[in-house]
Amino acid sequence: QAADLSKPIDKRIYKGTQPTCHDFNHLTATAESVSLLVGFSAGQVQLIDPIKKETSKLFNEERLIDKSRVTCVKWVPGSESLFLVAHSSGNMYLYNVEHTCGTTAPHYQLLKQGESFAVHTCKSKSTRNPLLKWTVGEGALNEFAFSPDGKFLACVSQDGFLRVFNFDSVELHGTMKSYFGGLLCVCWSPDGKYIVTGGEDDLVTVWSFLDCRVIARGHGHKSWVSVVAFDPYTTSVEESDPMEFSGSDEDFQDLHFGRDRANSTQSRLSKRNSTDSRPVSVTYRFGSVGQDTQLCLWDLTEDILFPHQPLSRARTHTNVMNATSPPAGSGGTNPGSNGNSITTPGNSVPPPLPRSNSLPHSAVSNAGSKSSVMDGAIASGVSKFATLSLHDRKERHHEKDHKRNHSMGHISSKSSDKLNLVTKTKTDPAKTLGTPLCPRMEDVPLLEPLICKKIAHERLTVLIFLEDCIVTACQEGFICTWARPGKVGLLSSQNQANSPSGTVV
Repeated sequence: QAADLSKPIDKRIYKGTQPTCHDFNHLTATAESVSLLVGFSAGQVQLIDPIKKETSKLFNEERLIDKSRVTCVKWVPGSESLFLVAHSSGNMYLYNVEHTCGTTAPHYQLLKQGESFAVHTCKSKSTRNPLLKWTVGEGALNEFAFSPDGKFLACVSQDGFLRVFNFDSVELHGTMKSYFGGLLCVCWSPDGKYIVTGGEDDLVTVWSFLDCRVIARGHGHKSWVSVVAFDPYTTSVEESDPMEFSGSDEDFQDLHFGRDRANSTQSRLSKRNSTDSRPVSVTYRFGSVGQDTQLCLWDLTEDILFPHQPLSRARTHTNVMNATSPPAGSGGTNPGSNGNSITTPGNSVPPPLPRSNSLPHSAVSNAGSKSSVMDGAIASGVSKFATLSLHDRKERHHEKDHKRNHSMGHISSKSSDKLNLVTKTKTDPAKTLGTPLCPRMEDVPLLEPLICKKIAHERLTVLIFLEDCIVTACQEGFICTWARPGKVGLLSSQNQANSPSGTVV
């Protein structure tokens, strides 16, 4: 039966607080009932059933657990009752819908801690919510996403870091730093091998889960990137050999809290090096929307994912020549870095890479090692460097670039008070630039979007890929359904007078 888009299934009006995020439990959903979690700006989380029109429970009602805005809420994969809630305080809490929250503020006991994170259990005589409290990074925790097999958790924070955890054993798997500013959104590839982030540097960044390193950046947005999402229907991976699983359940501590394992064959994470198990053909498609009201579609191709496999003799020869002879006039410094560039011993400064379908520079191959430089926000001088037109930056002469940009030393002395408040005694965050944690722009391939189109008048906030369409929404309040090629007739018959006019994506 076609949906009547003129009449909502359920409608609720809230006073004094606003809904900020939500998540359906697809595991328990039926045609007659669905469990919907809604997070609010004042910190509460509500469990409702919009089909039965029931309101079952309100969590953190007295705001004793956390008083800050709920930034992300998701059901734990494979569980009918567990859900995870992130707040702008930088904390995450694990809840069970069967348990109450208690009438007093919870007391916590340290379970595990590592660099820039700590996990506490709730200490009480009877079982109560929250089961666990995660403290991650500095500043707001903007979004998190579970891997397709439910074993790993990717978190992005206002401090600009992506942190990937083994969820059950509470161990840090890897980290990445944004080029500048906070990271706002994160998503996993359908096979769990890659993570894409977006944020205040106007870039989309592709991070390899297996190698724990940045493999590409994409520049097409003119403002902050608010949502990134893979398109599972146009992503195609044909493998020559079956992939290995990422590990047995015995490798992890028993912290499941009664959670059933998700189907591990969904992601088939491999411990082997990605070049050893190279698929026959690979096409990853993902999209992004931003505050510039634009939708961008991106392709991850084989020459980006498998740079050590030469595609042609001519291209390989050209790349080797460029790698061994740095361009004239390059003094080993980066614009906006006061001349003290961070270089890997034994490597000269690499030349700029082609903008798309490029073979990464050989210096990137040593980027698998994990860096110990972690927290903070890069100073404003780097932001000017990051927001320059990338094409113009390549064409201009190096010395002109250096004069045009403020040096880091100048910025630091000018706003040292503000910087000291932010970073306190932590390592200078600018030192992450040029390291495996945050490679320079010229150190990784630069993707160009397949399409970059303005599709709204206000900031875009939603991007969902469905089998026959793409759904977007903006702050103006419009939800738009975009037909895929060949699906226009099907969509129009379903939503005859209600489908928005627009171009076909």
